[in-house]
Amino acid sequence: MNLADTVVYAVGDVHGCYRELCSLEEKIVADAARLPGRKLIIMLGDYVDRGPDSAKVLDHLLAAPPDGFERICLVGNHETQTLDYLDGRMSLDAWLATGARSTLFSYDIDAEHLAEIYGNSTRLDGYIRANFPREHVEFIRSLPILAYSDRFVFVHAGIRPGVPLLEQEDTDLLYIRGDFFEASRRLDRWVIHGHTPVERPRLDGRRLDIDTAAFKTGRLTAVRVGAKSGRLLYS
Repeated sequence: MNLADTVVYAVGDVHGCYRELCSLEEKIVADAARLPGRKLIIMLGDYVDRGPDSAKVLDHLLAAPPDGFERICLVGNHETQTLDYLDGRMSLDAWLATGARSTLFSYDIDAEHLAEIYGNSTRLDGYIRANFPREHVEFIRSLPILAYSDRFVFVHAGIRPGVPLLEQEDTDLLYIRGDFFEASRRLDRWVIHGHTPVERPRLDGRRLDIDTAAFKTGRLTAVRVGAKSGRLLYS
């Protein structure tokens, strides 16, 4: 990815926080108005689960980005878990344990109430899968897992130290923590990521964690890179 003359705003884990996403976008647009060059928003994944408005968040990301901006949406582990359930690789109970109950509520689906009606788990799964919007499923399936330039890597969780970017395992890009954190001062590029909740954005070596647990704190975070100086913005 060529980021020459590009101002990039990376946005941390949204987790169904639609109001916070809209507020943060307004601040991004205001910040970018005084800066020259191409404008790009990179979303770092985890758009669903935990917060109240997963469906609205996906609708928003399916729509056009703010005027004058491009947008790249990366996949997070909560999106892949959604697909695991919808494709039959994960049980409903396991999916609900990841925070998906609020996702279903955002589609007016009450899994517990429906379980009383259907009884049979196969019928319940069939109902949920049939009523999950196809355009949202297709959007999630289309999401890339990594974006990078010669100076920056944008990814949901992090990267496996010592492994070339194009040889990284998806599981690491979506879930890695310890080995990545321990190598933060040996990275050859700046890595902007989410996945691990922190109270405030955390810069450690050459990695920056911007997952500020918006669904609990009400604070969704973005970082601006690529201009003469970086800046953190909050919803």
